[in-house]
Amino acid sequence: MIEEATLPVTRPPNPPDRWRRWWLALLVLTAVVASGFLAGRGLSSNAATVPTTPVTSITPSASAPMLETTTTPSAPAVDQPAVDQPAVDQLSLPGAVPSHGSGTFAYATTRGPVLGTQGKLRRFHVAVEQGSNEDLTAFASSVVSTLGNPQSWIGGGQVRLQMVPGAEKADFTVYLATRDTAGKMCLNGGTNIRINGVPYTSCRTTGKAIINLDRWRLSAKPYLYAKVPLATYRQYVVNHEVGHELGHRHEGCPKAGGPAPVMVQQTLTTRGCVPYAWPRRGNGFLTGPAR
Repeated sequence: MIEEATLPVTRPPNPPDRWRRWWLALLVLTAVVASGFLAGRGLSSNAATVPTTPVTSITPSASAPMLETTTTPSAPAVDQPAVDQPAVDQLSLPGAVPSHGSGTFAYATTRGPVLGTQGKLRRFHVAVEQGSNEDLTAFASSVVSTLGNPQSWIGGGQVRLQMVPGAEKADFTVYLATRDTAGKMCLNGGTNIRINGVPYTSCRTTGKAIINLDRWRLSAKPYLYAKVPLATYRQYVVNHEVGHELGHRHEGCPKAGGPAPVMVQQTLTTRGCVPYAWPRRGNGFLTGPAR
């Protein structure tokens, strides 16, 4: 009798086993996706914290000023020093004063206004000795402002004055010269008083009102003793020397203790008066006895 072989029978998996495998697969896939998402978030977060190179902003501010462009400085002008003007109450200027210059002069090239309203018009030049370390523009301005003051010679209505360029014709010149040059210029008809052999005063010769640079910077003993500012002495010396050019001679003190007429030799002595820089006082000229 032939026996039938017993073959193993393959049965389909039970439904619960199949769903279990699907859930496992789904859980694995979910875990992979979640881990990838979290990794991406982590990379994004790390990238946000990496420092970057800052952009420099060049804008002006109080704490960080703008950088200036570097330029090559131009060569300084020859014989054009810094303007050294006295303070309001300064009696003299410090520093050494050149005793001699080149002997040649630079002339102002500008035309000033007509100073005064009546009288004959007298035109003048202004010149500064080269090598004197003085500023021509500053000196010319001082001369014009002094002569244009109503207390000066124009106030009486007898003369008008005007600075003109050096290339034009003029009636006289106001010079600023070192003491050695001033001494030489005054030999021809002028009077320059020397102290210990050194030219001390300013002077006037025909057509030339010559201001001694020593006095322009250092003032003079009567003004220093009375503590009168250098700026006032400068007004006096310009008025005095131009006064000679306009025909006025030396005068004496009219009243002890009173203001000195401008034609007193106040650089040397006020003759009992007190320093005064102007030809006029009040509504008239201040004069003294002839000397």
